[in-house]
Amino acid sequence: MDGSDENKNPVVTKQLNSQGGLRMGGVRFPQHKINNNRRALSNINQNILGAKNCPYVVNKRGFSEKVSGQLRSNQQSFFPKEENEEPKPTTLNPKGTGDCAATGMEECELASDELIPMFVKHTEAMMDEIDQLVEVEMEDVEEDHVLDIDSSDVKDPLAVVEYIESIHAHYRGTEDSGRVSPNYMMRQFDINEKMRAILIHWLIEVHYKFKLMEETLFLTVNLIDRFLECETVVRKKLQLVGVTALLLACKYEEISVPLVDDLIFISDQSYTRKEILQMEKEMVNALQFNMSVPTPYVFMRRFLKAAQADNKLEALSFFIIELALVEYEMLKFPPSMLAAAAIFTAQCSLHRSKQWTKATEWHTTYTEDQLMDCSRLMVTYHQKAGTLNGVYKKYSSRKFGCVTNFEPAQFLLNLSV
Repeated sequence: MDGSDENKNPVVTKQLNSQGGLRMGGVRFPQHKINNNRRALSNINQNILGAKNCPYVVNKRGFSEKVSGQLRSNQQSFFPKEENEEPKPTTLNPKGTGDCAATGMEECELASDELIPMFVKHTEAMMDEIDQLVEVEMEDVEEDHVLDIDSSDVKDPLAVVEYIESIHAHYRGTEDSGRVSPNYMMRQFDINEKMRAILIHWLIEVHYKFKLMEETLFLTVNLIDRFLECETVVRKKLQLVGVTALLLACKYEEISVPLVDDLIFISDQSYTRKEILQMEKEMVNALQFNMSVPTPYVFMRRFLKAAQADNKLEALSFFIIELALVEYEMLKFPPSMLAAAAIFTAQCSLHRSKQWTKATEWHTTYTEDQLMDCSRLMVTYHQKAGTLNGVYKKYSSRKFGCVTNFEPAQFLLNLSV
């Protein structure tokens, strides 16, 4: 191979390996390709490094300034400098922080975009996108801060703050599994809606006298309705169904379960122990042992927390929803709507005006308009609640703040649909 001036360039010959190839930036090029492009290094250096230095200001964040500076320095050190080339001065700001000065901006605007390496453009575009995401995240943080109702329970392990949103999302997704047809009573030939109401009123009194947990009552009513939907029952066995449903609910919810003999006693010796245990077998088989269904109670607790309810609002809300439990007509509404409507109706009764806030709407996912039909029915039941009503007698006690003294929210009935 005869020599040439370019092959004698000390910069090039220094990077030739033992096999005659040129290594540049970690990439090995065969020698025959170098011979076909003799002008490669000197002209490329002149075209790229000879471009006018256009300082610009990156005002997004310190990270982008650091990256941009490193990219510019890497770009200049990647190609070898010409022997007679002088480095281009860079202007720093007076504080010496490394930011580019805001001088020569007109020249920068006239410069072609092709002179800016593609990876620099990509980096800046990526930084712009990150800034936009950060702004959206900050808005979400502010919204979550307003709607956060679990911050006070972070240190309470029983509140399961880490899982509470997932738990209630599961409740909302499965609440239809525990619902019954709103016209199942048409398949019953010996009982009707009024008999069902009498049975539930009696069970509410029994539940209160036994001092059972609130969730036990809601599960008892659910078990009764689900059993009556799939099995026909004669009139004289209806109370047996109610007593057995209470026994099953106690076994599922309570720590201390009432004795079967106690249930026989409160039913005035109408049934024997054998009959109750036999009905228990029939019920669990008919329900396929499925006791884990979302009742209005689980939604009541969450929604009352969102409404920042005090003792008075809580007691009045449970008074209204227990009145709704008695009514067969309310089976057409899902449990979550019954809970939200009971709280909404109680707020209207206490304050004589609608108090449905954005927080309660967000957590319940129900607006005032969506709750209005259910709430109006609850107002009518509140109006008709008599002194002999089992629910009325329960909530007229001092334990529940005598909430029966509050007037029904009749103004809801006068609002235009």
